[in-house]
Amino acid sequence: MKIKTMKKSAMAAIVMLGLVIAPVAATVALAQDPAPAADSALVDTKTGKAVDGKPDEPKKAGGFFDIVFGSGVLGAILWLALFLDGVAAIYFTVDCFILVKPEKLMPASLVNNVQSAMAEGDVMKALKVCESEPSAMSNILSTAFQHVEDGYDVIQEAVNGAADLETERLMQRLTWISVCSNLGPSLGLLGTVQGMILTFQALSQGGAGDASALASSIGQALWTTAAGLCVSIPSITVFYSLRNKANRLIMRMTALTMELLKGLRHVEVLDESQESVA
Repeated sequence: MKIKTMKKSAMAAIVMLGLVIAPVAATVALAQDPAPAADSALVDTKTGKAVDGKPDEPKKAGGFFDIVFGSGVLGAILWLALFLDGVAAIYFTVDCFILVKPEKLMPASLVNNVQSAMAEGDVMKALKVCESEPSAMSNILSTAFQHVEDGYDVIQEAVNGAADLETERLMQRLTWISVCSNLGPSLGLLGTVQGMILTFQALSQGGAGDASALASSIGQALWTTAAGLCVSIPSITVFYSLRNKANRLIMRMTALTMELLKGLRHVEVLDESQESVA
């Protein structure tokens, strides 16, 4: 079971890593230098004779590192932030894939041991089982067992409250994926704004005739936006998928808890005076 779980987590990490790295690889491929043009002889337009020399070569496009560092220190910082955001998204994705599983939230051994203890009518034994196997379900069951003397209605309220608390704990872990997905477009937008500022600065300094410089600044702006979206889209997909899975598991766990506790519906707890009379 552990090997199977590790395989699933590894596959999730590989998929997330691929979704983040693939666009960067595409960026590198698209930003490579174009093939040089073939040499051709120059012709004097007046005499019609060939002239020795080579035509002016077109300005070569920069590579990926030129895109990253071409917009200065701020641009490099933005790309570093985008990279760290992608790494954080991968980390939290793997962490939550490991966390949001039936084996982690409600272990089969816990369910079986509590079921056996409740069949024997031994609430204290069931409570000790919960303490020995900490998990989300054991926390809910422990809360329920601590209210045995208060009646079944109070137990139901305690179970619902504990389930809400466990849901909030899960959501706090899952929310980090959503944070990463929201940071990506924000950082990309900041890079776009910075690129457009550089473009208008070039225009204000009389650079309207240098189309390649303007195109380079606009390209840097758009690449940061694309990188931010490449982090955001898979992250937000994973977040909603894991959130829905967590909600389903919590509902299933609550229903299973009430099924295990149904034997307490008709239990009467004697106080000390009744026990001494007995």
